[in-house]
Amino acid sequence: MGAFGDVFRGARVLVTGNTGFKGAWLTAWLLRLGADVYGLSKDIPTVPSAFAAMGLEGRVRQHWLDVRDAEGVSATVAEVRPDALFHLAAQPVVSRSYDDPLETLSTNALGTANVLESLRRLNKFCAAVMITSDKCYHNEEWTWGYRENDRLGGTDIYSASKACAETIIAAYFHSFLKSRPNLRIASARAGNVIGGGDWTERRIVPDCFRAWSEGKRVSLRSPKSTRPWQHVLEPLSGYLALVANLISSPELNGESFNFGPRAEQNVTVEEVVRDLGIRAGFDDPARAFSGVADAPFAEAGLLKLNCDKALSALGWRAAMTYTEMIAFTGEWYARFLSGGEGAMRDFTMEQIEAYERTAGKEGVAWAL
Repeated sequence: MGAFGDVFRGARVLVTGNTGFKGAWLTAWLLRLGADVYGLSKDIPTVPSAFAAMGLEGRVRQHWLDVRDAEGVSATVAEVRPDALFHLAAQPVVSRSYDDPLETLSTNALGTANVLESLRRLNKFCAAVMITSDKCYHNEEWTWGYRENDRLGGTDIYSASKACAETIIAAYFHSFLKSRPNLRIASARAGNVIGGGDWTERRIVPDCFRAWSEGKRVSLRSPKSTRPWQHVLEPLSGYLALVANLISSPELNGESFNFGPRAEQNVTVEEVVRDLGIRAGFDDPARAFSGVADAPFAEAGLLKLNCDKALSALGWRAAMTYTEMIAFTGEWYARFLSGGEGAMRDFTMEQIEAYERTAGKEGVAWAL
């Protein structure tokens, strides 16, 4: 039996937001698992992009559509008739929520409602994971990890949009979906994901490699802020494991799960940039960055997740060490910057395969 019990082999899988950073990695992994992948995205959000670099265009059945188009989303789901659905379509950048709060709220909250409404109209079995963010929690700046039953909310628009999405998911489940034997849903919360192929503006790792490729220092907005850094494959393995377990374990229907890194990976922005700078060839990593005295908007200083529920219910835990995360990320960008867009398909698959082997050696349930 292969990874995730081979449940994705031959399955019709719809991924919203499949052209984004996480969506592209998930699409590539699903293709490796033998899935028939369908995408729903309004555009390719960056140039360069992981989607293009991984050679995914033409390998999926793409629907170009804004998730805020309620009838279009429902028509797409009705046409695809997915066996599994991963909802990642979102406005994913905290700083952008200050520039355009209405776009953030309408995409992250109402877009989620549109996907749920399309599931409500579906008349076949489907297991769906609705991805939000660790920033859905009301940040108390405390030192222990947030659990799935902790308070939701936020004092900024981005956090509020993710808390709204979680509230909408719960309301749809209890109002409509709980009584539908053909539908099983769960929400997934993760954050501060890094890895090769992210070119999102005003996000620290892409900012680093953009600046360094031009011989410049990167400016750090909040160098002392602590984040639960994890490689993109870590939460994606959780999402895939969650769908596999939803299919076999109906008692998980309607639940929420955190997917975060090992405790030692809760390090500062400055530490991550220093370590990536060493990978990028800086003899003195201090030359890789400069600090910004005043951040242009408020950000949480301390945030981490408690993932005990995922371990207990799914047998899921993080498989990568901090050093491996930095190596995987730095190596992907180095290959890309030396080889160019469109040359990363094989190397991406090599990294996914290497991660599967690592998870197997660590005894993680989905890889056995």
